[in-house]
Amino acid sequence: MSKRSGSPMVRWSKTGPEGSSHPLARTKSPYGLVLGLILGGVVLLGCLLASILLGAADIAPDTVWQAMFQFDGSTEHLIIRTVRLPRAVLAVVVGAALAVAGAITQGLTRNPLAAPDILGINVGAALAMVLAVFIGGGSGTYVGFAFAGAAIAAVTVYWLGSMGRSGLTPLKLVIAGAALSYLLSSLTTGILILSQRTLDDIRFWLAGSLAGQDLASMLPVLPYVAVGLAGSLALGRQLTLLSLGEDVAQGLGLQTAWVKVTAAVVVVLLAGSAVALAGPIGFIGLVVPHVIRFGVGVDYRWILPYAMLVGGILLSLADMAARLVIQPQELPVGIMTALIGAPFFIYLARSRIKR
Repeated sequence: MSKRSGSPMVRWSKTGPEGSSHPLARTKSPYGLVLGLILGGVVLLGCLLASILLGAADIAPDTVWQAMFQFDGSTEHLIIRTVRLPRAVLAVVVGAALAVAGAITQGLTRNPLAAPDILGINVGAALAMVLAVFIGGGSGTYVGFAFAGAAIAAVTVYWLGSMGRSGLTPLKLVIAGAALSYLLSSLTTGILILSQRTLDDIRFWLAGSLAGQDLASMLPVLPYVAVGLAGSLALGRQLTLLSLGEDVAQGLGLQTAWVKVTAAVVVVLLAGSAVALAGPIGFIGLVVPHVIRFGVGVDYRWILPYAMLVGGILLSLADMAARLVIQPQELPVGIMTALIGAPFFIYLARSRIKR
């Protein structure tokens, strides 16, 4: 017995914890998982190209190639370079950030219903962005506001969920997140009622939208996304150990407190960046990790890279549907993700109650 944890000593091997009955001990073939990543990359590139091609104006594939490498300033080339390409890239970046943030949140809390939008982190970042517009801050300050709002919301929901004798539980965490989300949404609505200018500036963004961005406006945020995604990959093994239980993870020598703090910082970076770029888009962080676990398993060293690909694919598909469903007008992509994610959340909640 381990004196530190009171649990049987478990050794970690390349395929998972030896001597454990945890599902991780039955790891899927790494060759198949690598092949899946390659196929996912191909599908993602296909979605990127389709997102550039599809829209109110029909554009041929060879025109896309010419706009990239033989730009002549024509209307079609301008549409591709200034509207469709930035939007397609934004869908991939935001989808990857939200999916990875959701996967880390679920691994960190060991709660399948957890995600940055469910726990109020996205709403906190959105409220901070609304405040930034309301007080007239420059565009360079908006990202900082989003990070601050996401961090404050994350700390608050953790504190609320930890209150009481039983400490932090999955049910209390979800309830605290829902309560905080309603409160922050009410504050956001109050600000918008007081300021028509603020409402006019962010009406479409607040519903979750990929429209109106260009590559120049994305550049200040992309480094934070890159740091967050790189940091998430470095946390894969640690999150997998945490999924075995905190006692077992500590018995294996993991410094759980530092892992939790680092993972929380990564979630704040990714969720804050995604909200700053595209508004509070929901349910990507909830749905994608569950879809991945069904085919990949529970090893976060594989879940996180798959989340990047599948998150980008899912948000790209949702954005294409939002553009095409009521042509020539379009819906905010946040509405399309809600149509997908809300029934999935209800299904998860019902299955948890039955258990």
